[in-house]
Amino acid sequence: MADLSDDVQQFLREPHLAVFVTLMKDGTPQATPVWVDHDGSHVLINTVEGHQKERNLRRNGNVALCVVDHGKAGRYLQVRGHVVEITGGEEGLRHINELSQKYSGRPYPLRNGERRVKVVIEPEHVSYQVGRGRGGAGGRWGRE
Repeated sequence: MADLSDDVQQFLREPHLAVFVTLMKDGTPQATPVWVDHDGSHVLINTVEGHQKERNLRRNGNVALCVVDHGKAGRYLQVRGHVVEITGGEEGLRHINELSQKYSGRPYPLRNGERRVKVVIEPEHVSYQVGRGRGGAGGRWGRE
């Protein structure tokens, strides 16, 4: 398992969208934007039970994600890893509400019949680019 450095943890605390990649049954990639956070050692996302992303994760837990800071050119994070836990029920709902507060400042507007699941990802490879431009020093790679 790769460590999430302090810089990476701070970046994940900021409300940047991630592009999350799972694998379809035939092995082709499927990418979707997601909200993201961490628990200190794992990367966390949330999805809807029964949607394509969740079905892909249950079949093949190998994933990748890329988080981009749209306010600072070249600042981004890449993570490759595998899913170690998928939790629904109250935990899935609690987690989506935390993410919604982070990204929108309000509780998540759950649709009728929607069931949420929290996805815990163990990082195997982490690379973080600090970027250039507004608010930053020159680029450097930080590899975990």
